[in-house]
Amino acid sequence: QVQVVESGGGSVQAGGSLRLSCVVSGRTFSSYTMDWFRQAPGKEREFVAVISWSGGRTNHADSVKGRFTISRDNAKNTLYLEMNSLKPEDTAVYYCAARAERSTILRTNPWEYSYWGQGTQVTVSS
Repeated sequence: QVQVVESGGGSVQAGGSLRLSCVVSGRTFSSYTMDWFRQAPGKEREFVAVISWSGGRTNHADSVKGRFTISRDNAKNTLYLEMNSLKPEDTAVYYCAARAERSTILRTNPWEYSYWGQGTQVTVSS
């Protein structure tokens, strides 16, 4: 049974920073392509960042490029999202998602991911 658990959310002022973590258990972590999505109230779930199984390839949404960085530590079964220069429009529930795939393809659609965490709230005030 695969479990995905996020942590690290909270409330910050605009310009601040947060680091989200996501631990995956139940299968070899390096078997997964990993993604961060987010969902704001009344909006659809949207892609934030994706990282290949080895960590060698990443992609970030244009809205967060240069401010957010996705990374992973396969020895610790942990995915990270470093968020800097936060803006009020970054306010959302952030979800970690896993897809059992070892490839160079970076998938960015929610329906392509099988395993999801419960989400962690990030609130940025102006």
